[in-house]
Amino acid sequence: MDIAAEPCVQVDGSPKCCFFKFSPKITFTNVVRAHLWVYLRPVLHTSTVYLQILRLKPVTEKGSRHSRIRSLKIDLNSRNGRWQSIDFKHVLQNWFKQPHANWGIEINAFDMNGNDLAITSPGNGEKGLQPFLEVKVAETNKRTRRNLGLDCDEHSTESRCCRYPLTVDFEAFGWDWIIAPKRYKANYCSGQCEYMFMQKYPHTHLVHHANARGSAGPCCTPTKMSPINMLYFNDKQQIINGQIPGMVVDRCGCS
Repeated sequence: MDIAAEPCVQVDGSPKCCFFKFSPKITFTNVVRAHLWVYLRPVLHTSTVYLQILRLKPVTEKGSRHSRIRSLKIDLNSRNGRWQSIDFKHVLQNWFKQPHANWGIEINAFDMNGNDLAITSPGNGEKGLQPFLEVKVAETNKRTRRNLGLDCDEHSTESRCCRYPLTVDFEAFGWDWIIAPKRYKANYCSGQCEYMFMQKYPHTHLVHHANARGSAGPCCTPTKMSPINMLYFNDKQQIINGQIPGMVVDRCGCS
């Protein structure tokens, strides 16, 4: 399961970014992958940028208020700005294990002239460019015994209506504007709807056998579908986090 977490920006505080909130349900899952995405402002000429991610500590704690999490040296030559990702799995795992240690982070990306190119609190024309976390957590096993339908695989000899696994790979399509998920389990339905379905769909069954023009018997089709969360770039290079309905086949049946 892929999720996105946007920061709670403290406009009047220091620093302005970033503190990420997580639901208790997510903190009990296993983190498979986590990346922090930061947008760097455009530069006119190639510039060396030092990107720093600093962990914040309580104000009452003695010593420095920060400790370094990540430090990257980047040669930036984009006149349109660009998104930079930072591996954040280890940090997130620690936050989930010790929620009290999550006091937020500070992000900066200084060039050789001391200009901070990291957008942490979007200004005019910078909507959708705030930092965010892309997180993939392990799927939880959902157990239910009611009306599941049949599940098959590519080696199955089942001829009845069945749900088959299918993984959609956006990268294989060349859809590089999708950030996450890069691939997901879509599934599909296939198989025959035999005589046993006459009791459930008697009119459809009888019309089919009466050879009415254009008639058809029960078809194997999705009877339950679920959405997926998707992160993608719009035409302005802004990040959109949305839920796309009807993307996963959960159950197949005859109708």
